[in-house]
Amino acid sequence: MKIKLTFLFVLLFLSSLVGYSQKAEGLAQTPPMGWNSWNTFSVDISEDVVTGVVDKMIELGLKDAGYTYIVIDDGWMLRERDANGNLVPDPEKFPNGMKHLADYIHAKGFKFGIYNCAGSYTCGGYPGGRGHEYQDARLYASWGVDFLKYDWCSHGNLTSDAAYTTMRDALAATGRPILFSICEWGDTDPWNWAEEIGHMWRISGDIYPCFDCEDRHDDGLPTQWSAWGVTKILDMRDNELLRQHAKRGAWNDYDMLEVGNGMTQGEDRAHFVMWSMLSSPLMLGNDVRKVKKETLELLKNKEIIAVNQDTLGLQAFQLQTKIDLKKVIQPANDSLDVWVKQLAGGKCAVAFLNRSKTVINASVQMPTVKDNSAIVFDASNVYNVRNAIDHKDLGKAKKGKISISVPGHDILLYVFEPNQKKKK
Repeated sequence: MKIKLTFLFVLLFLSSLVGYSQKAEGLAQTPPMGWNSWNTFSVDISEDVVTGVVDKMIELGLKDAGYTYIVIDDGWMLRERDANGNLVPDPEKFPNGMKHLADYIHAKGFKFGIYNCAGSYTCGGYPGGRGHEYQDARLYASWGVDFLKYDWCSHGNLTSDAAYTTMRDALAATGRPILFSICEWGDTDPWNWAEEIGHMWRISGDIYPCFDCEDRHDDGLPTQWSAWGVTKILDMRDNELLRQHAKRGAWNDYDMLEVGNGMTQGEDRAHFVMWSMLSSPLMLGNDVRKVKKETLELLKNKEIIAVNQDTLGLQAFQLQTKIDLKKVIQPANDSLDVWVKQLAGGKCAVAFLNRSKTVINASVQMPTVKDNSAIVFDASNVYNVRNAIDHKDLGKAKKGKISISVPGHDILLYVFEPNQKKKK
């Protein structure tokens, strides 16, 4: 009997270890949506700012549009841990503490997210999680954290997959389902190893609010870094490789949205549509308390969001990787990208991205397109075409023929749905 009990205890212990080696299941079945403080507020974040954002998101209908997570980024804590090694929220910024704020956020129907770093210090110079993973995870769980963004500054000699695995196991040990956002900047190809560790992983360095630029940060330091414009991030990695790893519960993260932070309306539109086509998480990065009407309308556009949140969970591909665009677009134009995303119900979304500053007018004849042996678009079919940005039906497309006019630094998003004849 004693041997049997010992064997049972060993099995229970081993099974618990197996449980700790898994990320929280059932989360991020579609790309996560929410708001993050960093792009607008950097480390100057506070309880008043967060509660003001929460209330405004409800008032503006952003919560109803699907933006669920409220994530506090770097700068929320004191510069030193306490005598017991615990992280301490800055009492001037968060006088009522994080549990109080989490309760407020939850009571409003949102989920609560927080930030730290796998290294010894965060990117803002605050205490990182290295060596404190289990202690920090317990603290986050006690506050009611639902989302952890984990950065990669001051990582020293850490191995990325091992470091993030440690934090994943620490989160799992709390028993609380916490979405794990890996912010390792794509340095060690996380798409190859992060699927079993986190629910989303950054594929680039920080984004910058411009259409096509590089914002260098030399700062006189040995380590130089850059923030990147929208198209720079689009072109940074091999999309054909990345998209093979995107699926329900595991997403390539092209970084937080810069919509409303200084680009033109067309550039904002191109940014938002492309992030939706790429099945990237949609994390607002603007000050929603001061949002412009046209920006709000874009961020709440249900038809664009539906492309991002499509239940198939597939990432778009560039048509030119499969077919010579000179056979599709007349007149041919090297500044025009064509992106295609397979949607549920036999639909497909097609985005026409104009990288130039001048309008592009063209005739398009979509060919039959296959992806991984599946037909995404059948040129022999008749499709109902809808402009998802303007919410307009454009009629029927036979043999894939349509005409387009795309302003400079802008985009069109058409959704093609097979035309089903009514049965008599």
